[in-house]
Order: sequence, then C-alpha cells, then structure tokens
Amino acid sequence: MIRLPLSIVIVNWNTKDLLLDCLASVFATVKELSFEVILVDNASTDGSVVAVRCQYPLVRVIQNDRNLGFAAANNRAFSVMRGHYALLLNTDTILTDGAVASLFCHMEENKQVAMACGQLLNQDSSRQNSIANFPSFLGLLVNESLLRRIFPHRFPGKNREYHQPFEVESCIGACLMARKEAMDQVGLLDESYFFFFEETDWAWRMRQAGWKSVFVPQARIYHLQGQSAGNNVKSRIMFYRSRYIFLRRWHSRGFHLFVIIVSARLFVDLILNAVASVATLGLNKRFRGKAATYARLAWWHICGCP
Repeated sequence: MIRLPLSIVIVNWNTKDLLLDCLASVFATVKELSFEVILVDNASTDGSVVAVRCQYPLVRVIQNDRNLGFAAANNRAFSVMRGHYALLLNTDTILTDGAVASLFCHMEENKQVAMACGQLLNQDSSRQNSIANFPSFLGLLVNESLLRRIFPHRFPGKNREYHQPFEVESCIGACLMARKEAMDQVGLLDESYFFFFEETDWAWRMRQAGWKSVFVPQARIYHLQGQSAGNNVKSRIMFYRSRYIFLRRWHSRGFHLFVIIVSARLFVDLILNAVASVATLGLNKRFRGKAATYARLAWWHICGCP
C-alpha cells in the first residue's frame, strides 16, 4: 500500500450542506500535504453522497446501510486509510489556513504525541472549549466552567489564550489528528460508544500506553457546535449513556458513586429550573425548556438508564 502523510476522515449523517462546506474548507486550506479524504456516510437520506460524488469526485466514499454511530463509522475508514496520520473531522467544522499543517508539524516534531487538537472557534471567532478532562469526582461535583476558572492549569479551557502547545488529558474530537502507529498499538475507537466519549476513551488508552495528547493553539478551526450531533434530549441521553460506559469501564470501583453524584446534580438542576419556571409563570422559555429537558433525563435515570 502506498502511504500518504494524511488521511482526512469525515463521518456524515444527514448534514449535506455542512458537509459540502467542510469539504470546501479542506480543499481550500490543506495545501502543504498530500492527503486523501474518506467520507463515511451513515445511511443519509438527504442526498449527501450524491452531492459529494458530483462536486468532489476524488473523495473516497464508504456507504453504510444504517447509522453505525461515530466510532464504528470512523473505524471503517481507519481500516482502509493510507495516511501516517488520521484527521477526524466533524461535518460542522471549517478549517482555516494552516490549521492542519500546524497539527501535522507538531506531531512530526514530537514522536511521543499520539493525538493533537486545535483551537475551536464560534462563528464570531470567540473561543470554544477544545480540551477535555477525564471524568473525575471533582469534575462531576462542581461545574466544569467554575473549575476552569479556579484551577486553570488542571482544567484548561477557553477563558485563557494559549500561545504554545501543551499536553492535555484529552481533546474534543471535532477536529482531531491521530498517529497511525499509536492506533495500531492501542486499537481503534471503541464501538461500545455510539456517540460521545469515543475520543476520551481513546486518549485514556493511549495515555496508559505511554502516549501523549496535545493542544496546539495555532491550529484554528471554526466549529458550528452541536449541529452535526444535535442538541436535543435524545442527544443528551446519548451523552449520559456514553459517560457511564466510560466510568464503568475505567472506574468500576467508584462507578455507583459516580452515578449517584450525576443523578443528584441532575435532580437539583431539575428542581431549580422548575421553580424558576413556576416563578416566572412559565413565560420564560429558557427555564421552561431546561426544566422539561431535565425532567426527561431524570425519568431516564429512574427507568434505569435504558
């Protein structure tokens, strides 16, 4: 097999317009490297595949007959990729000039780095959180935004501007570069995760094997947050389910305590938003919507997290 420097892997499910914009940014900005693009489509019904084959005939398309989820879909691409590195790219991202080159150069110069991510940006160029910490008791007890303010070195986030790359626990997977050598050593993404926490589990396994994950602030990527995954109750339940898979697998002794902490926070949030909704006579759409969401999540927990 002829090797390339980079394989760009994009998983799509019914996000045709986002996908086409993402691909446009790939071909407009990745100029310094030879690369292939592999699109894995999870049985979209919005004409995504036809549009890509028409507008970007060089893109290699893998079509699934059903929605396999994020991990399994990426793994299909990893099994046929030719790159020394894989760039996992969400359809709701737009690359800026030099972003991919910054990630690639850092990993070429630092052979112990298995994963690298860049600075995710909102549409107005304000910073998003691009770094993830492994789940912990402290992180579940206290609001993560507060932890990032109180312990910025332990919980780095968007509130500080960084100028140099540094090691992190895990990366948010909207735009993530992974080393093929590390993938071969620790294995591919765990397909127990349908969506969310795949990259956290991966980073955990890579750290256990002696590899590093790094944040490279020079790589800047616009991210239309949540538009590829959705932001409804079903998506939130998927997040909770994936987090519980991670906690049961890697923190089995404390798993039930983790669930109690998460459930307690959830019920407190439900009560607070329900009271706020009643106090505003149900006229505040934000409180009303949050109360409804937390009620659905609470009921899912009461039903045993099916």
